[in-house]
Amino acid sequence: MNTRNWFSITIIGCLLAACSGSGNRFRLEGQFKNLNQGEFYLYDLEQGTKDTIKVKEGRFVYDIVLHDTVTYALLFPNYSEMPIFAYPGATVTMEGDVSHLKETKILGTPDNKEMTAFRLRVNNMTPPEAQKHAQQFIEEHPKSPLSLYLLRRYFIQDINPDYQLCARLATAMSKAQPENIALQRLSHQLNALQSITPKGKLPHFTATDTKGRTVSLQQMNGTANLIIAWAAWSYESQNTLHQIHRLQKEYGNNLAVLSVCLDATADEGRYALDRDSIKWPNICDGKLWDSPLVAAFGLTAVPGNILADKQGTIVARNLSATELEEKIRTMMK
Repeated sequence: MNTRNWFSITIIGCLLAACSGSGNRFRLEGQFKNLNQGEFYLYDLEQGTKDTIKVKEGRFVYDIVLHDTVTYALLFPNYSEMPIFAYPGATVTMEGDVSHLKETKILGTPDNKEMTAFRLRVNNMTPPEAQKHAQQFIEEHPKSPLSLYLLRRYFIQDINPDYQLCARLATAMSKAQPENIALQRLSHQLNALQSITPKGKLPHFTATDTKGRTVSLQQMNGTANLIIAWAAWSYESQNTLHQIHRLQKEYGNNLAVLSVCLDATADEGRYALDRDSIKWPNICDGKLWDSPLVAAFGLTAVPGNILADKQGTIVARNLSATELEEKIRTMMK
């Protein structure tokens, strides 16, 4: 499952009253069969922060002070992810089997219970069927934090996203949630992307990478040209970087790569690239989703990517690591 971009959300007070827990602490408790010990990662894509959850004898407890509502993504060892809606004063429980992660139940608050029900309902559906159900849910529940997750999971992250549909759904949601700044920003981005098609051109840009070098469109002159959105807290995006790094060693200058890091500071991302001897330009201005370059490229999620040919014509967006490799190898032929 692609890694997805989970934004901070606002929820009405009556839902908070239904949550267990007290004060401003959020508690996540979990139990998994067929897992003695291990690690999960919990991260907030909006803030670019990550925490490690230790699992011992199949159980874990995560307890943190929250001053606002947050949508977390829980990353499993197989790189699959599940959203967790966290509120101050709430306790959320997880129960599952590592051999059947899709059937994991996340309960304890109305939103997490509803998300579990939706996920279990679409598990065995085809992608078009699941997308249809997601659209129906968004249209019927524009105020729900689930709708933002579903918009990203089933529409924005599509290989060939229908930006007109994405913008229409986001506009309806932003009207229902005028106080949600993250959603307002996403709606604005999607409205700007409506004119972008898979056959569009890479935009002109000039930026400074994390090593102080000037980077521009003129340097994207390979047989295949790839722009990757990634972050140090997204292991799925780092896996993509490693796979593309191997391809670039094979194809050299024929594969031009530019990475855009969505970390709050450049230090952690720069360390991750230096550790793996990745030398292509990497841009991190610390502005996260407010970055002008992110808006110019139309990047809306981590991991995300844009693949263009030698003429700068966009041939694909948001491919998985495997799909990227296959497409690049085809282009090199």
